[in-house]
Amino acid sequence: MPSRSRVETLEREGWVRQFIANEPRLSEAVELYEEAGFDVHLEPLPEGQECEACAGPEEKGECRVCFEGFEDQYKIIFTRPRGRPSAS
Repeated sequence: MPSRSRVETLEREGWVRQFIANEPRLSEAVELYEEAGFDVHLEPLPEGQECEACAGPEEKGECRVCFEGFEDQYKIIFTRPRGRPSAS
């Protein structure tokens, strides 16, 4: 997941984290969210994050072992209602 401060910044701007995807599902999801009236922001999947077990979310983040070496192929989808101004 992006750094905590990055996620906090996105959340302050009204973005909500949805899920991680790669093609072709990434483009399909973006199109569906846009058709449903949402703005979409794609955040790169960070490299180098590991967990001790590959059973899903950890207390302090999420497991990235399954993405190792392929981080560049995945994006984290964030959405917010269309037209919402940034709260910067």
